[in-house]
Amino acid sequence: MNLTPRRQINGAPERVLTLGCDPLVLPPNTTSQTFKNYALEAAKIVGSANVTVISDEAELSQESYLEPSKAHDMFNIADKTYFVCSAVVAPRGVGEVQELMKLANEFEIPVWPFSIGRNVGYGGAAPRVPGSVGLDMGRHMNRVLKVDVEGAYALVEPGVTFFDLHDHLVKNNLRDQVWIDVPDLGGGSVIGNTIERGVGYTPYGDHWMMHCGLEVVLPSGELVRTGMGALPNPKADTSKPIHEQEPNESWQLFNYGFGPYNDGIFSQGSVGIVVKMGIWLMKATGYQSYLITLPKDSDLHQAVEIIRPLRVNMVLQNVPTLRHILLDAAVMGHRTDYSKSDKPLTDDELNAIASKLDLGRWNFYGALYGPEPVRDVMWQAVKSAFSAIPGAKFFFPEDQPNNIVLQTRQNTLQGIPSVTELNWVDWLPHGGHLFFSPIAPVTGDDAEAQYNMTRQLSEKYGFDFIGTFVVGMREMHHIVCIVYDRKDAESRRRAHKMMKEMIEEAAAKGYGEYRTHLAMMDQIAATYSFNNNANMKLNEIIKNALDPKGILAPGKNGVWPKNYRAADWQVPIA
Repeated sequence: MNLTPRRQINGAPERVLTLGCDPLVLPPNTTSQTFKNYALEAAKIVGSANVTVISDEAELSQESYLEPSKAHDMFNIADKTYFVCSAVVAPRGVGEVQELMKLANEFEIPVWPFSIGRNVGYGGAAPRVPGSVGLDMGRHMNRVLKVDVEGAYALVEPGVTFFDLHDHLVKNNLRDQVWIDVPDLGGGSVIGNTIERGVGYTPYGDHWMMHCGLEVVLPSGELVRTGMGALPNPKADTSKPIHEQEPNESWQLFNYGFGPYNDGIFSQGSVGIVVKMGIWLMKATGYQSYLITLPKDSDLHQAVEIIRPLRVNMVLQNVPTLRHILLDAAVMGHRTDYSKSDKPLTDDELNAIASKLDLGRWNFYGALYGPEPVRDVMWQAVKSAFSAIPGAKFFFPEDQPNNIVLQTRQNTLQGIPSVTELNWVDWLPHGGHLFFSPIAPVTGDDAEAQYNMTRQLSEKYGFDFIGTFVVGMREMHHIVCIVYDRKDAESRRRAHKMMKEMIEEAAAKGYGEYRTHLAMMDQIAATYSFNNNANMKLNEIIKNALDPKGILAPGKNGVWPKNYRAADWQVPIA
């Protein structure tokens, strides 16, 4: 389709779609003419400048986290042209999202909403069903709608990144009163990360636990507010459109409201588009970050046994991480800086890297919060516990000013976002990555079992093990960072085969992943099979009731609507 100027709107030229060319991939069961008709109607809703048809492979060239693609998976594991949108449509407000959902139902064209497109390692902005229309929720809908310091919460739209929210606090002189919690990379959407159940590292690190109140557009186009938002605000101006009316003043203060609590179906789900969300903020406080290095690979077991009681008893207040030496080494350099071999690094080589960087084989990053006397007591408890590990060393950031990771964690653990951690993706040339992320109890036995399994399989397929244990209140996220050369089809094939085998072996041991890449969604969903897949059957009932035409994110996390056959959408990777 060609775009040609037609007239002026608010001083800017409006551009109108004219018939011309097809997308690289048409939506399923959609003719060329039907697609063109849909695109023209979408342009009437959002303006032609906000409809982009993906008609040329050159439009799949964006591969930078800072300038993310809105049409495909930048770190592609399948062929670059497989997980591709037919078009990207950017609504300018909630009313347009509602109209776009009605339009999708009319044309029976699937849509795939995304916030920013930086969901790297899990598929980015790409859709599970090739040819779906990408809904770019973040291009225009990017306002921090409210920050309430006394209530310690923010209300945000999908395009608000962690950088944006942090900058808002700084510019409005609020950073000395409230902090946000941030994940490793600050460029992602606060809403996107939260509804995918991403994590950060302060005491508010479980982002889904810290959300409060959603505004959601259902597949039908209907608008709902969850929790206390379902109770109208008697002070609201009812002459305004419904989505602009002031919410109930308790919306971001109490999660549940009255009756069934529905927020969960919109987390990692495909039955609604979250257009506003409340997120709790942490009150600013005294702070001290630290690093504990553990010299031996075998220290993993003892370290996790030490961590568990400290974490459950909240002596470890934040979400601490126990990082393998190569995760830190990859942030600080490329693989060729440490080895000229193309084989997986040996224990002797790993020990040499740890010695060179003045780190351990495992490195524990944490923080202390509160008044100085409280922090001092907490630190003595932490230091005493970890001193039971022979050779453990203890550092504050000022002790290692050149340690990039420690200096970055010093910021991350007090809610200051960065993109430094992205460096580890450059461990290999043309680095892409997948995340394998099983959940386990916080025990030394489980940590060892997962580490041994994933390291052995990494080396079997010719990759270095790079990973970290992220410790929640009563469980561990084991994040294995599978770095491959995305320009090399053989490297991608090995990464995919390894991931499939890891999923299978983990499930056999009772470990399930909490989040995954598009290509593995069906396999992981199938591992959650208790009582003849009763949970999936429930998901499908909800999906088909709320989205009878199956137009919102079909196949997301293995939930397929009744008008799709999962077998028809197997990912073509050897």
